[in-house]
Amino acid sequence: MQHDLYVLKSELEMNKLVRPVGRVVGVSSGVIQVSGLADTVRIGDQVTLRRNPGNPLQGEILQVINGVVNMLPDTAPDGVAIGDPVVLHGTPKFAPSDAWIGRVIDPYGAPLDGRPLARGGASHDLMSSPPPAAERRALGARVTTGLALLNTVLPIAEGQRIGLFAGSGVGKSRLLAQLAMHMQAEVVVVGLIGERGREVNEFVTRVLGPEGMKRAIVIAATSDQSALTRRRCAWAAMSVAEHFRDQGKKVLFLADSITRFAEAHREIAVAAGESPALRGFPPSVTPMITALCERAGPGAREQGNITAIFSVLVAGSDMDEPIADILRGVLDGHIVLSRDIAERGRFPAIDVGRSVSRCLPDAASEAENAMIGETRKFLGAYEQSEVMIKAGLYVEGSDLVLDQAVRIWPELDKFFARDETDGIRGSFDRLGLILRRAGIPGADGQRQG
Repeated sequence: MQHDLYVLKSELEMNKLVRPVGRVVGVSSGVIQVSGLADTVRIGDQVTLRRNPGNPLQGEILQVINGVVNMLPDTAPDGVAIGDPVVLHGTPKFAPSDAWIGRVIDPYGAPLDGRPLARGGASHDLMSSPPPAAERRALGARVTTGLALLNTVLPIAEGQRIGLFAGSGVGKSRLLAQLAMHMQAEVVVVGLIGERGREVNEFVTRVLGPEGMKRAIVIAATSDQSALTRRRCAWAAMSVAEHFRDQGKKVLFLADSITRFAEAHREIAVAAGESPALRGFPPSVTPMITALCERAGPGAREQGNITAIFSVLVAGSDMDEPIADILRGVLDGHIVLSRDIAERGRFPAIDVGRSVSRCLPDAASEAENAMIGETRKFLGAYEQSEVMIKAGLYVEGSDLVLDQAVRIWPELDKFFARDETDGIRGSFDRLGLILRRAGIPGADGQRQG
């Protein structure tokens, strides 16, 4: 009963009959200057500009300078005139609820699937702080992923934060969808940041489907929406994940993509007068991304954890571009997708040699770590000599390790693409069988499930 009253009160507060009104006094560089609101607004408040003629223009308070506030509109300020009224709505409340599971929601908590949606009993701060560093638990046990490669050589532990780096069209969204369907978690929160509208519906209806949506919440902001909405999408999705983490649940958080999150922030920062510094990105992009990533991970005390995968779109497979470089320094590992591997038809197109999971060696037993080490040794030997092998210049018998690598490479390549239904133990059993065929001692050692 108290919950229902709180929700009703919140809804009534959002529909006040009397609101402060200011007036447009200037328009420059896509920012609208408004007088009469400086004493009542806060940064991030929502406003509506009623232009005549034309539809109302929505926006957000960006700056307050010398009694004048700067409003960043959602769309181009065409038709705006001096004196147009601007209505203040305040900061929108975002209150996640358990009832949001199975729903598609926008970054403001409104439904996108055409059905009514109730808000939760308490508002959540979109910019909340991570759990205290000294109180956070260590990474938990390994989780099953539905992929043999990620069950063995590149394991993911509870509370781990992984970067997924890929160019366009190499299977990034497909891999995220596979993890959303099969990775071990109680709740899956998917943030689709700046995604194409067609792909949002396809991801929900065809990729996840009714079965996948039973434990998933999708927060979506499409590419045609304003930079404010696209940036807010990442914060809103993380807030939903924190709502379930605080209940002690194991949450899987998938963000696609952090690159578009950073690009949205760049638009806003430039409008606010910040100068580009990092290949066109403003200096504030670094603390913004690291703050988002730090909110994921293991919780404190009785909290659950947020296992997070942040995708990054790397143009031309440039792993040193600013966003990828920022994420590599703050995350617990990264997965690199290769266009060359994708073009020869292997999915997932993971470049194992360039990918790393920082939950090792703690996340595996001694025998499993030995198997992972041997696998990487053979993989490295084969990749170093791949050009020579394909050119027909390789002569068997000149290098024992390379001989073994060439012998097991076709099986390893198939193993890296294998879907896994038998869990972590089944994946290590198959990897051990491949290594035994190469004559590796100890490949059949004890493994933990």
